[in-house]
Amino acid sequence: LMKRFCSSSVSEDLGCRRGEFSRKHYGSVELLISSDADGAIQRAGRFRVENGSSGENTDCTPGTWHRTDVHLENPEYHTRWYFKYFLGKVHQNYIGTDAEKNPFFLSVVLSDQNNQRVPQYHSILWRKTGTQKICLPYSPTKTLSVKSILSAMSLDKFEKSPREIFHPEIQKDLLVLEEQEGSVNFKFGVLYAKDGQLTDDEMFSNEVGSESFQRFLHLLGDTITLKGWTGYRGGLDTKNDTTGTCSIYTVFQGHEIMFHVSTMLPYSRENKQQVERKRHIGNDIVTIVFQEGEESSPAFKPSMIRSHFTHIFALVRYNKQNDSYRLKIFSEESVPLFGPPLPSPPVFTNHQEFRDFVLVKLINGEKATLETPTFSQKRQRTLDMLIRSLYQDLVPDLHKNMLNRRSFSDVLPESPKSTRKKEEARQAEFVRLGQALKLKTTVKGDSTANLTTTSFCKKEPWESQSFCSNFPHEVVCADSWGQSLLVSTDAGILLIDDGQPSVQVFDKTLQVKQMHVLEALDLLIARTDKGKDSRLLVFRLSAVQKDIETKQMIRSKYDCRENKLERTKGCHLYAINTHHGSELRIVVAIRNKLLLVTKKYNPCSSLTSSCLLSSSESPVEEFQYIREICLSDPPVIMTLVDGPTGDSDNMICVAYRHQFDLVNESTGESYRLHHVETNKVNFVAAIDVYEDGEAGLLLCYNYVCQYRKVYPFNGGCPLIQPSAYDFHFSWNQVPYAVVCAFPYMLAFTTDSIEIRLVVNGNLVHTAVVPELQLVASRSDIYFKATAAVSGSSDGISKEMCSKSSPQTPTAYEVPECPLSSLEGEVPCKNLYKIPLSNLVGRSIERPLKSPLAPKVITTTTSSGIASLPVTQSLSLSRMEIKEIASRTRKELLGLLDEPIPKTESAQKQKRVPRRQSDPKQGAVRSTSSDRIISSSFESCSEGCHLSTSSDASTLANREESSPSSYPFQLISLYDEDIIDLK
Repeated sequence: LMKRFCSSSVSEDLGCRRGEFSRKHYGSVELLISSDADGAIQRAGRFRVENGSSGENTDCTPGTWHRTDVHLENPEYHTRWYFKYFLGKVHQNYIGTDAEKNPFFLSVVLSDQNNQRVPQYHSILWRKTGTQKICLPYSPTKTLSVKSILSAMSLDKFEKSPREIFHPEIQKDLLVLEEQEGSVNFKFGVLYAKDGQLTDDEMFSNEVGSESFQRFLHLLGDTITLKGWTGYRGGLDTKNDTTGTCSIYTVFQGHEIMFHVSTMLPYSRENKQQVERKRHIGNDIVTIVFQEGEESSPAFKPSMIRSHFTHIFALVRYNKQNDSYRLKIFSEESVPLFGPPLPSPPVFTNHQEFRDFVLVKLINGEKATLETPTFSQKRQRTLDMLIRSLYQDLVPDLHKNMLNRRSFSDVLPESPKSTRKKEEARQAEFVRLGQALKLKTTVKGDSTANLTTTSFCKKEPWESQSFCSNFPHEVVCADSWGQSLLVSTDAGILLIDDGQPSVQVFDKTLQVKQMHVLEALDLLIARTDKGKDSRLLVFRLSAVQKDIETKQMIRSKYDCRENKLERTKGCHLYAINTHHGSELRIVVAIRNKLLLVTKKYNPCSSLTSSCLLSSSESPVEEFQYIREICLSDPPVIMTLVDGPTGDSDNMICVAYRHQFDLVNESTGESYRLHHVETNKVNFVAAIDVYEDGEAGLLLCYNYVCQYRKVYPFNGGCPLIQPSAYDFHFSWNQVPYAVVCAFPYMLAFTTDSIEIRLVVNGNLVHTAVVPELQLVASRSDIYFKATAAVSGSSDGISKEMCSKSSPQTPTAYEVPECPLSSLEGEVPCKNLYKIPLSNLVGRSIERPLKSPLAPKVITTTTSSGIASLPVTQSLSLSRMEIKEIASRTRKELLGLLDEPIPKTESAQKQKRVPRRQSDPKQGAVRSTSSDRIISSSFESCSEGCHLSTSSDASTLANREESSPSSYPFQLISLYDEDIIDLK
């Protein structure tokens, strides 16, 4: 017990549990001035400069940025809904005008989420301000109407009620509207600059590049001949060679990219300004500048380039000594933040990783630039013109067969029996035209290529791990305790650990609806919910653990009388402060009253002998009542916001009615934080986020998530005002819970996890998880579902890893109890875990030991004979484990007479930390040769985090049907020096 407390952090602050929220990782705005050779100032501009994190934080303190995840933001596979879900399928389109007489279009389709048996309504609302996309759940007993869909999109008042469009040609017009969101293909400029060149005329006048520049171009893509080129041309001439004879081209994660290389564009000796080259590179939103010379030589500045169109410059330098690339990003001040942030230092020795990083950074940068006022206003004008023009074309046909006169018709594609044949013929023509249009768009290159990729398979940070298979109980709430999970279920409170049977802690007479496990304070806080008799209970974790180890008794609610906090009778909600290094604060809501309770934290409470003696006593006496605050309504959500000093400036964020308010803990005064302008409000969460030490709040309700920064308190009153840092975005589906783990936000719905970035709200990944229920999220994220979360971030970049549907788990990702295809058979539900360290990018300071003692567990077989003992961990040396693995592998593969050679890397590597695993090294790939697998196992599985296998019967059946492929994958789970082989 002493070791367990000593190994934990004294203060579980927000940085330890969620990562540090900081925009500093994305650069800082600077005024950059360029001058000529005589020192005269030519131009100046404000750019955000990204040069990696500052070198001042080199230690492994909590919140320090240690790694960068490379993701395409708002990937087309998840954002181009009409092309993906609607085109070529039976769906419905509606036309109408809002209260301000602005026309709009609505498209609705009932689709299955990637064959996961999760039917949903996908809805797109087309307006002049942009498109709004939401998912609505499907219910076979409740018909969804157009009015309810528009109401969910906050559109309740109409000048003209929406009517259905039957003409199949509308698909072509709506596809044009979707294409206004931006191109799926990109053109980037590449400018070669010699050492000492300070003007754009000098850079554009370089006829040829150096050898290192040629290697860089070869790294970016392939050299193609322009004449006769049929792919994406990026504005270059492919008929008469007027823009050069060759260029650099590549396909990255389904996107075609054409590079405008300065040395490949036409050169003119008479024209010093090289207008032909500037005409292409100067009109590119993103430009790569490859600069020769040492780092001490004068560096490139964006103000050296005379262009009002280029918003982002990527400065690349090559170091011959260590064969590495250094990257620096300049973004115009108005460009929103975009990832991935540069590592510290921004030096890449792996050229393939550097290429992937640069391409993702440039693609995300161009998408972010389209949100600047310069481009967004033009896009809005174009979209408004297209919508009005399409509306005017359809108005004369209001009384013809093109439009349906029924105003709020059902969305389900059903028709009366009398017109069934006519409707079937119309739907067949509708689908035929849509499929032809989809094929034409794909062939033309205006959609992401599903089968082409240049990215390697890698482990994503949100990949889940199986924690408990076939969990039969209904989960009410839970919290992590070390590596275990304390769960409140319909059968009582259970303690669950991976690989061990669950232990009953409290019986089912104690109905707990909310709990917190505070290991550093040796406390368990729980709210029992039974109407007016509900209470707040506090326990010592050491006492609970003692009962588990000694197996004295299973507590009931009658054994918890001494653990009830006074004045908490009838409470329906409570909240605690996120980091409690000096003081634990609890706010208990009893109808419309808030009760503030505190507990002073003694740093030596778990170490001194006097404190150990008092650990048997009830901790109730250590809590003291402070004050009572009255509100106008009972709160639905509460979050404690810590002030910068902690002295009379702590706040409570409460949500009730149609608003979020901030309440001062000391005075009880409330201040309006945000008012919700909708008829119906579904409050989801108010998450406290501390950006560089300053408080901020993520306010989530309905489909919306707002970030509001709360500035330093002035005399107890927070400064709540609009800020440039504030932003908002919309989820695609209404979540019931939101978890923040910087740099990610995870929204949990009934059948999906939507993952976005905190700094800008951009979508990164959407995982379809049938029958999803979030269990706990204060440290590691635990959820209950019938399928795990796959690791592919999109269906394009992972196509080479799997031929299955992009969001469908592959054979090795399906849980032990897969979805049954038989009607009436209930699929089993499992508990899964997403380690927080994978999301925030570093190890989390918390106890690594489980509250469950590592005792030997003997199980009895059906014949009554006790089986082999199972221990919690293996007390074997690494070489002994490898010997067992080798012998087991030979038995499985039938290679009893084959020696297993050891590689040099396996002999040299003594310790393989989990955080240093490389996706390339971590993959355990299946091959067609048994000998190759057996001989390369130790080298290819080093650093491997997790892999799974098929069972023996499946292996035998697959070998008979397909002898050329080897479906078996070896399991290896590295946790420091412990390897579990199953």
